[in-house]
Amino acid sequence: MSTVRPLIGVSTYLEADARWRVWELEAVLLPAGYPRLVQRAGGLAAMLPPDAPEHAAAAVARLDGLVIAGGPDVEPVHYGAAPDPRTGPPARARDTWELALIRAALTAGVPLLGICRGMQLLNVALGGTLTQHIDDHAVAPGVFGRHPVKPVPGTVYGGLAPEETSVPTYHHQAVDRLGKGLLPSAHAADGTVEAVELPGPQWVLGVQWHPEMGEDPRVMRGLVTAASSR
Repeated sequence: MSTVRPLIGVSTYLEADARWRVWELEAVLLPAGYPRLVQRAGGLAAMLPPDAPEHAAAAVARLDGLVIAGGPDVEPVHYGAAPDPRTGPPARARDTWELALIRAALTAGVPLLGICRGMQLLNVALGGTLTQHIDDHAVAPGVFGRHPVKPVPGTVYGGLAPEETSVPTYHHQAVDRLGKGLLPSAHAADGTVEAVELPGPQWVLGVQWHPEMGEDPRVMRGLVTAASSR
């Protein structure tokens, strides 16, 4: 790996009412696990707050790698569905910005990692759909659970983590129809697709779990290694 740490952009939350110390303001924020995982894996982390989609290509051009972070449900309009009653309120600024970032990264060949919502957005960006509610993949509001995922041999993810692995998980939606070109590269015991990737020269991986909440850096290290090789 290069001694110059690659710059990894991470998309952020946009919260209308965040509180810290004496302040209660609109804020862009990111759980600290994301930049810490980038740093542990050998990268430099940069936060990417929502912006106008026409600026996505310029932002991606300055990066060596891109992470689309977890967060709220993707608005079903993006994959041609009506909202289920259990689907959360839309985060339209994030949806628009992050879809533009994903498409810019795919066009530019920038290594890309989607985490939870980020994996779902990757699937949607490539024409796939989502199941709007599944049971047993979230313990309780604000509580991460764990379950095992089994890699598909011969995939990028299978090369990073060849054994069945227990992962931190918090989601109630999942991939339904795969987007164009995507391959499943890990599954949960109930058959839920837990990782997807694009075959070919560009490093593109999505994982349904939250590696930033665990101790296993291999997924992020894979992104950082690919970003260092560009």
